Amino acid sequence: MLLHFKGKETVFFSKVQEIRESVFVDEQKVPYNIDFDKFDRSSTHFILMTQGQAVATARIRETEKGTKLERFAVAKKYRGNQYGKELMEGILDFHKSNELLPIYLHAQEDVIDFYKKFGFVEEGKTFHEANIPHRLMKFEH
Repeated sequence: MLLHFKGKETVFFSKVQEIRESVFVDEQKVPYNIDFDKFDRSSTHFILMTQGQAVATARIRETEKGTKLERFAVAKKYRGNQYGKELMEGILDFHKSNELLPIYLHAQEDVIDFYKKFGFVEEGKTFHEANIPHRLMKFEH
């Protein structure tokens, strides 16, 4: 079941926090204050639940460039079960049904091929965020 909510004032945000802290802060060594930022309050968060467990999360927010997909993460023990695919499909359905602005993301280089499967295309050169190489990718319907 894919849930979405605005801001961080819900019981579900703690589940988002658990996944992101495990993936980004613990595994990837992203500083906590970079992963959890001022945009959490205004973003739309997604959380994928299966059998009562939170398995994946992401957020979207509006920027001057369009709708930005961020903080896409699957909990380590649930990887390899197509939960990332399910989460992405749900976010893209939400995006289409709400007629949001063009969607884009900053993909970590090691997962670019994952995003390509959904119609995202690379643009520009590699850049670093939180000391991790990324590429700009835009969604082409």
